[in-house]
Amino acid sequence: MTVLIVLTSHDTLGDTGQKTGFWLEEFASPYYTMIDAGIQVTLASPLGGQAPLDPKSDTPDFQTAATARFRNDPQAQHALATTRKLSELDASDFDAVLYPGGHGPLWDLANDAASLAIIEQMVAAGKPVAAVCHAPAVLLQAKAPDGSPLVQGKRVTGFSNSEEEAVQLTEVVPLLVEDALQGLGGDYSRAEDWHSHVVVDGTLITGQNPASSEGGGRGTARASSTASLISRRPQPASTAASSTGARSVW
Repeated sequence: MTVLIVLTSHDTLGDTGQKTGFWLEEFASPYYTMIDAGIQVTLASPLGGQAPLDPKSDTPDFQTAATARFRNDPQAQHALATTRKLSELDASDFDAVLYPGGHGPLWDLANDAASLAIIEQMVAAGKPVAAVCHAPAVLLQAKAPDGSPLVQGKRVTGFSNSEEEAVQLTEVVPLLVEDALQGLGGDYSRAEDWHSHVVVDGTLITGQNPASSEGGGRGTARASSTASLISRRPQPASTAASSTGARSVW
């Protein structure tokens, strides 16, 4: 089994003069969940090469067992420094795709043509698509096989308006994830600020915030295992990938 983890290439926080990128915990936690489950992981980004780390996520207040493990893992650091260019990859080579958050994806991955193509191809093939925290923004322009917005009528979550307000970036970010998901007809739900909240609707997996990254990783690992088995099982020609399916929240 192979899971594609897609990271941002964007490192500028609007016009604040501050740096942004991906959030370390949201990458490290699902990454090691996959690795420990024996899943092969490929890292990619729009530009390829070194994915920018949000420096705030590397401060002592936000360290976890997974981030500490990353700091002592030269192999993972090398993989992060040499991400594949997203436009050069084929969705058929992967059993699932996962997007860590951080504010960076709001500027690049939310509008990236290669990313949208990967998402839409994975959905059409019945393969899991997961996004945590700000990363559900990557779903906003994606279409379901029938041409409707991918999130329309789907149970979803993502970084809440109140969490964005708490970090004082409401007026900086190009969009508010909660508002944008609801605006497209997504059935948005949330937990209290900074509490884990993961929503699964069929093959779509979303997490609210950094605390949801471990749960999102576990859900993706389970779903990718199921998708891998199904893809290798002969099916009648009339069988199509379902756009719905199991729904759960935890």
